[in-house]
Amino acid sequence: MLDILRRIVQDINATRNLSEALNLIVVEVKGAIHTDVCSVYMTDHTRGEHVLMATDGLRPGAVGKVRLKFDQGLTGLAASRAEPVNVDNAPAHPAFRYIAATGEAPFHGFIGVPIIRRRKVLGVLVAQQREQRKYTADEESFLVTLAAQLAGCITQVEIRQALERLGDDALSGTLFLEGVASARGVALGEAVVVFPATALERAPDKDIDNPEAEAARFRQAVAAELAELQRLSERMRLLLSAGDRALFDAYALLLSSDSLVNGTLERIQAGNWAPGALRATVLEYANIFAEMDDPYLRERAADILDLGQRLLDRLQDEQIVNRDYPDNTILMGDEISVSQLLDVPQEKIKGLVSVRGTSTSHVALLARGLGIPAVFGVSNLPPGRLNGREVAVDGYTMRVCIQPSPALRQEYLKLINEEAELSRGLQHLRDLPAETLDGHRVDLYANSGLFADIAAARNSGVQGVGLYRSELHFFLRDRFPNEEEQTTIYTRVLRIMDPHPVVLRTLDIGGDKPLPYFPIAEQNPFLGWRGIRISLDQPDLFKTQLRAMLRAGTAYANLSILLPMISTVSELRDALDLLNCAKEGLQEEGVPVRMPPIGIMVEVPSAVWQIDQLIRMVDFASIGSNDLTQYLLAVDRNNDRVAKLYDSLHPVVLAATRHVIEQSRAAGRPISVCGEMAGDPAAALLLLAMGVDSLSMNLGSLLKIKWMIRSVRYEETQALLAEVLELDTATAIRERANIFLDQQGLSGLLRVGK
Repeated sequence: MLDILRRIVQDINATRNLSEALNLIVVEVKGAIHTDVCSVYMTDHTRGEHVLMATDGLRPGAVGKVRLKFDQGLTGLAASRAEPVNVDNAPAHPAFRYIAATGEAPFHGFIGVPIIRRRKVLGVLVAQQREQRKYTADEESFLVTLAAQLAGCITQVEIRQALERLGDDALSGTLFLEGVASARGVALGEAVVVFPATALERAPDKDIDNPEAEAARFRQAVAAELAELQRLSERMRLLLSAGDRALFDAYALLLSSDSLVNGTLERIQAGNWAPGALRATVLEYANIFAEMDDPYLRERAADILDLGQRLLDRLQDEQIVNRDYPDNTILMGDEISVSQLLDVPQEKIKGLVSVRGTSTSHVALLARGLGIPAVFGVSNLPPGRLNGREVAVDGYTMRVCIQPSPALRQEYLKLINEEAELSRGLQHLRDLPAETLDGHRVDLYANSGLFADIAAARNSGVQGVGLYRSELHFFLRDRFPNEEEQTTIYTRVLRIMDPHPVVLRTLDIGGDKPLPYFPIAEQNPFLGWRGIRISLDQPDLFKTQLRAMLRAGTAYANLSILLPMISTVSELRDALDLLNCAKEGLQEEGVPVRMPPIGIMVEVPSAVWQIDQLIRMVDFASIGSNDLTQYLLAVDRNNDRVAKLYDSLHPVVLAATRHVIEQSRAAGRPISVCGEMAGDPAAALLLLAMGVDSLSMNLGSLLKIKWMIRSVRYEETQALLAEVLELDTATAIRERANIFLDQQGLSGLLRVGK
């Protein structure tokens, strides 16, 4: 049966249209289970009907003509229940409906299996037998398994058919495809499909006789790439902020890191030529990053692979072919790299669409910095069939529109113009406080992980850095950085932002994101050895980092320390003991240490419900909204199968967030929220009403959130909060918040939500 399943799916994927695919299905299934009839009914949701679209055994003339209402017949019963209906004598069943046009009078045995994709019934696969007979459990299991496979196949065939139908005729229709992540904005342009050059992973091994010459060739490629990165950085200087140009610093840091360069040189010295040595080194470290849980760090795998590809091209003397890009280029591909994005003249690139990728990839970060709308994770996208077509990219709704109709095209153009006007109109808010009309003030901070991010934040009018990810500096080395190295890093960060506050988060690594030199293998890394758990189990490493942070704080008074993944009171107590130990050790050495504010990240459910105890042990708390939402809802937001379940406005997430804020305020401790929730206007509106002290977000969201805060009254937001807390779905809550924003004259923000 497994071989039959594979053959059927393979044959369906090779069909040209839906009719051909359905006809193939009924013939193959009829033969596989030796039944008298096999038919497929497709569901027409607009008309509320199931339509007979293919059959082998019933009258061919009934195809396309026989229609059953949703609640009619055994076929309708299987669809409405979303489960198989298997009966030995169909005419005797109360739900049976006789359709004379099909010629099904002689048939008694019946099984109907719904074809479902993402909770939506696409159709029903039906088999019938002349004699009275209940299909066996194995036959039913086969049909259920096949129907699950058919759902994806039918969707792909429908997309291919829709694309073939879409011609130059404006009346030929419009196709929408959905993604799971985006860079916000709207764009309209011509699709340009890009494909990777010779794949890095295919670079072969090759023995060499002169390792020294090969090492010199590799060093030359590294030097040339460093020079090219400097050129690109200069080219982008007027287009990108310092924070967004941090990408080039990150690539340069990778090129100078012990892990990448020395690892390749060691393999060359062992006798492998440069391309093979580079491939082995890059894949080793890219795989380490790819297995990490933290989305920001996981996406660095793509950066490593992209950089490795650039180096391989140099080693093989491959030059990028200059191509003519249209003035309104929408770049498309299976997975767009930074290099492919930068190859397009910036005045011509209007949007990005990718089969894979998430909102935390460097391509996404760069797109946001350049103001390029993008949609990632469009799993149904067939890029090879889209080159040259007109495409609209909607980064707000995470949808791609293929060949929009004239009316829809005008609507997209209107939105593009409105967004441009809004961005220009917000620049005057840069140096103004985030204060409501009735005088309630909230501090706006930036999230960061690189030096250039800090410089950009300093020049953008933010009031501090609410989250600095210290672990990035650990991942780019082949050993733990010592105390002096860490002190230098943290001092520089504090100096750039002085006198504005900087919250340094202690090392947040774990089984799901191991350091290259500190590998950890676990069956369930999401719930494993990570964050503060590792720091407490490795007190030598933890105290080294704490000493470095405290030493940096002797020169600058804007330091705060944040402890990640705290889940119990005992963990926090042990962490504070080690912090005091580090402080006392420095004081004994004559270092004039002053204890900075200490906070905890609230990002696991246990911390939410123990917050009344935890908060009294520290000076402040920060809600990690991304992880907290994922843990509360058990949803991986980068998994396209469940990503739509991820919403920080879920009633449970709001209840947990409100509880933490209330307990923190009752204890007289400042409370902040970092992550995407802080940069979502609908969510930020409710966080404001809850009484949060500060919001820490991506710089690209800051001015819009400031505009929202300065346009509302605090008392009115509290009334809104009381209303939405009575609602039971994230959709209803978001709709109500958006109505409020519209009523306050903030309609320009409505498309910024989920």
